[in-house]
Amino acid sequence: MCATPDIAAPNTIGYFSPSQAKERARNLRVLIDIVHPADVLFFKRPIEMLAARGDEVKILSRNKDIACELLDAFGFEHHPISSAKTGTIGLATELAMRNLAVLRAARSFRPDVMIGFGGVAISHIGRITGIPSISFYDSENATLQTRLTWPFISRLFVPAGYSGSTPKGRTERLAGTKELSFLHPSSFQADPDVALASGLDPDRDNFFVRVVAWRANHDIGKAGWTPDTLRSVILYLSSFGKVHLSSELEVPDDLKPYLYKGPKGSVHHLLAHCRMLVGESATMASEAAVLGVPAIYAGRDFPGYMYDLEAAGMVRNLANVSEENLKSLIDEWLAVPKSEIKAARDIYVSTCPDWAEAVVAALDAETAR
Repeated sequence: MCATPDIAAPNTIGYFSPSQAKERARNLRVLIDIVHPADVLFFKRPIEMLAARGDEVKILSRNKDIACELLDAFGFEHHPISSAKTGTIGLATELAMRNLAVLRAARSFRPDVMIGFGGVAISHIGRITGIPSISFYDSENATLQTRLTWPFISRLFVPAGYSGSTPKGRTERLAGTKELSFLHPSSFQADPDVALASGLDPDRDNFFVRVVAWRANHDIGKAGWTPDTLRSVILYLSSFGKVHLSSELEVPDDLKPYLYKGPKGSVHHLLAHCRMLVGESATMASEAAVLGVPAIYAGRDFPGYMYDLEAAGMVRNLANVSEENLKSLIDEWLAVPKSEIKAARDIYVSTCPDWAEAVVAALDAETAR
């Protein structure tokens, strides 16, 4: 069950719903800063909502994994202004370049408001230009990023379970997780034909395994599963059904046959039909949970929303990662019918707002201040 939020729904007092916003005197000019593939998914529906009511949107993108590919796949015009770098020096250099590019874009586009997930660059440029900046964020472990952002951001939205420090008087809490922006049951229905075209085996249970690169600014000095751990999990799950592997890193040759080969934009249709997700990505574990798929999160960091999802009966968190512990937890989770997880998902979602609507409402509220 979601904790009680400061804002339980996007039309709380002081905020406009998307329908109410149409009555405003003029349309908005919104600059959206996209720095990660997950940001593309998060802002997809808000972008569509803004466009539908006549607002003008400018998207600044980043060459990071498949972020630009996803924007292209969704048909969104965007402007790449930096490429992802690694290490402290590399990230600092990229931030300086991105700040300059965002400043130029803000001066030429003249937005009413800027928004991002994380929002480091827009917070800095917002302070310089006086343009309101809004950040949605959910990671308590990104201490460097938050130290660079929180002093300057105009308004911050975090999940109700967020346990990190936040700016006083400028923070709002929303029940649920960011995945309720693009996988809310009211807007996303998994297509079995798309799942089949993406590799689903209809005659067996399907399992999804996700490993990450640990190269984000808050991942410096961290490492994930070893190749042996990954191999052990895949071989064990293979005894129960078909395994689909998604990896940000190159995998050993013997594991390449398991790699997900479907379209990048179709992965959630496949995931929704899987029996379970096992991996070290909190984001993808949360996606699975919102889709009603049992998830095991065996990563390095445990954001507050993952504990909320576990309390709601949708996720199992594993801090002490070992081959033995993973196999044991897989057995325990397989003993729980998937129908129970879907029922828990329905209860959970019923207590949470649609985050896409909350994004649009936040933009309206900030520009109405």
